[in-house]
Amino acid sequence: MLIATINSSIVLIALPDVFNGIGINPLDPAKTSYLLWMIMGFLIVTAVLVVSFGRLGDMYGRARMYNLGFLIFTISSILLAVTWMTGDAAALWLIGWRVVQGVGGAFLMANSSAILTDAFPANQRGLALGINGVAAVAGSFLGLVMGGVLAPVNWHWVFLVSVPFGVIGTIWAYLRLHDTSERQKAHLDWGGNITFGVGLIAVMVAITYGLQPYGGHSMGWTNPWVLSALVGGVAVLGVFAWIERRVANPLFNLSLFRIRVYSLGNIANLMASLGRGGLQFILIIWLQGIWLPQHGYSYEETPLWAGIYMLPMTVGFLISAPLSGMLSDRRGAAFFTTGGMVLTAVTFFLLTELPVNFSYPLFAAVLVVNGIGMGMFTSPNRAEVMSALPGNARGVGAGMTATFQNSAMVLSIGVFFSLMIAGLSSSLPTAMSTGLTSHGVSAAAADQVAQLPAVGVLFAAFLGYNPIQHLLGGTLGGLPPDQASFLTGQSFFPSLITQPFADGLHVAFWFAIVASLVAAAASWFGRPRSGKAGVVDAPAVAAPAATTPQTAS
Repeated sequence: MLIATINSSIVLIALPDVFNGIGINPLDPAKTSYLLWMIMGFLIVTAVLVVSFGRLGDMYGRARMYNLGFLIFTISSILLAVTWMTGDAAALWLIGWRVVQGVGGAFLMANSSAILTDAFPANQRGLALGINGVAAVAGSFLGLVMGGVLAPVNWHWVFLVSVPFGVIGTIWAYLRLHDTSERQKAHLDWGGNITFGVGLIAVMVAITYGLQPYGGHSMGWTNPWVLSALVGGVAVLGVFAWIERRVANPLFNLSLFRIRVYSLGNIANLMASLGRGGLQFILIIWLQGIWLPQHGYSYEETPLWAGIYMLPMTVGFLISAPLSGMLSDRRGAAFFTTGGMVLTAVTFFLLTELPVNFSYPLFAAVLVVNGIGMGMFTSPNRAEVMSALPGNARGVGAGMTATFQNSAMVLSIGVFFSLMIAGLSSSLPTAMSTGLTSHGVSAAAADQVAQLPAVGVLFAAFLGYNPIQHLLGGTLGGLPPDQASFLTGQSFFPSLITQPFADGLHVAFWFAIVASLVAAAASWFGRPRSGKAGVVDAPAVAAPAATTPQTAS
């Protein structure tokens, strides 16, 4: 899990070096889709496939499917590391193998929680799943730092770093990891698999392309193709739900939602993921585009230092996740899940109150508390949800939970970026035009730059480029050296976008506050009636039709 999540985030910080290495400008409007797919492709694939792979784990053995995922993940990491092409061919190669890497990641995510739930008694699951959650979150932040360290040396290393761990882990897993659960032989629900995959992919792709400009608009939500994909995807998912209620062996076992703890626990997890999913991107842009340049860091250095300055959140999570998991095993999960999300909502509110050019010790303190709140929620929530499932449905149940979480991550990125772009688009053009003309840029050139999509400004800051240098290009050569130096320095761009960024930031954080409070309410009302972790408060779900239980070796 640690290696899987390191690989999901290490690419974020390494993207500038990766694209420079293959000779592509990701901010070129014709190439922006490469950038989006490098960021979103892994998440989309895992969101779509985890339910199917959890179902396969129930049918053919969870350890077997987990081991297969480890193997696929390792092979794809090797092929990513040996990329030798340049240009469009290299970009497509990288995106394609990142998708395959996501397939391996989906096998791991779908079955790891079920394997742990099988292996540990109810009074130890919170701690076990908490340690697994620590690995997942720690990996997502360690990847940021590792990408910042390795990519400037050689961008191939960001993919190579997981290969030795993957090889050793694959061999070890095949030798030592064995199934302890009953296998449920059944036929695959092909209708459900196809409609679920098509519908969810259409929605996810629409969200991805909705962030790109269209026509005269700053985003693509008015693009007929985006709207068609959204509406069509939702319609196909409606057909999927209709199929699942009528087949003997459904992919998405809707009867599991009759278990109150499971259904409300998943709602809480969905809303928590919506609230925090885009947070990482927003904080990175905040640090890289404004705060770090204002404090003397060059734009090229900001990706690495953004990862370092966000480590307090990881520290908070590392402290609270295993501790809350262990305590919830003894005292029940409701206090930790509900209290954790309320605490998280408070930290989002505190972030809205911070000035854009904040004092770092205060910012770090808020991040620590935010990590503590997330850790308090994550381990007990996962333990409670998994313990509520009957043993013969833990694979598909874990896959369904992972689908909600991963889909919420993609949706959250779309929501957060859309709110930020909307906030910037309303006031950035005027501020950009006025600021540039006041420092010697011609009105025509300033207006042309000001009308560029706000997403380009966000991505420039996110990727560690010097935004003004990138936007003005050859125009800088016609300016007096002192003016050109000032415009591309470390104060002009941050001061230019501070107020527009703050407007979008507040809206995004208020969205996160509401999502966190809904998660807190769902956690409270979804607690087991006995108040104890690991107690199923609904009838066990029947085994799939026409199955013959087989005890795994």
